[in-house]
Amino acid sequence: MDTKIFSKSSLIISTYNWPEALQLCLLSVKGQSVMPDEVIIADDGSTHQTAEVIESMRHGFPTKLIHIWQEDEGFQLSKIRNKAIAASSSDYIIQIDGDLILHKHFIKDHLTLSKRGTFVTGSRVLMDKVLSEKLLDAQKSRVYPFQSGLGNFSNRFSISWLCNYMADRYKTYDIFALRGCNMAFWRDDLLRVNGYNELFHAWGREDNEIAVRLLNAGLKKRAIKFGGVVFHIYHPEVDRCGCPQNDLHLSEALRHKTVFCDQGLHQYLATMEPVALAEKEFAL
Repeated sequence: MDTKIFSKSSLIISTYNWPEALQLCLLSVKGQSVMPDEVIIADDGSTHQTAEVIESMRHGFPTKLIHIWQEDEGFQLSKIRNKAIAASSSDYIIQIDGDLILHKHFIKDHLTLSKRGTFVTGSRVLMDKVLSEKLLDAQKSRVYPFQSGLGNFSNRFSISWLCNYMADRYKTYDIFALRGCNMAFWRDDLLRVNGYNELFHAWGREDNEIAVRLLNAGLKKRAIKFGGVVFHIYHPEVDRCGCPQNDLHLSEALRHKTVFCDQGLHQYLATMEPVALAEKEFAL
């Protein structure tokens, strides 16, 4: 019998102007074997269509559904994630993107692997364009591991004993072996390093940089392999022109053994918590 006592958890889903994918993601959240205590949509400036999808899903959603939105001022993923973290009320933060379909045991797998003094990094399964469009059109959130249109064969399966075995053995010190679309942290640890570094204004490396600062703070990195399975909906690659500047920010954190970033989470703690409380009262 599974005797693990799970901590309270917040699932943070980042999104930007793809309501069809977000709806599919939320449908997969509804099918979880273990539900998070709240779901927070971290919306980096989407138009009203995204808000409409969230409102349509709110009625009958099996847990609290909170929408945190900011003005569209270009790519500001670090900022909106910080606002969502500040608005969260749980001990444990699980972080994904809104273009993912979650395996039914995704939340359970992450909570099973949660351990004080660590943060968790996961991987993903890529879906091709044909399969992605089929699922989006049908709004079907069930993906079968052997169906055509999937890549990353070994990432498709949730196998608990292998997941536990690999957790502290797979690329433990490799800061590039992680995906910001599939990570988990203790909220206290995020407060300790001041969350995401808002010097990152374009795609890339913000997840590696926060991992560096968490490691510098004395935490250990765990990998969630053969568990925490996510299926990534196909889309064209994003513009990566900002990567050279972001690489410099990452290099500085490595060189200076940085723990606390100057521009981060703490600036929102006083202002975002009341927003979250108001959202929760509405959700109830």
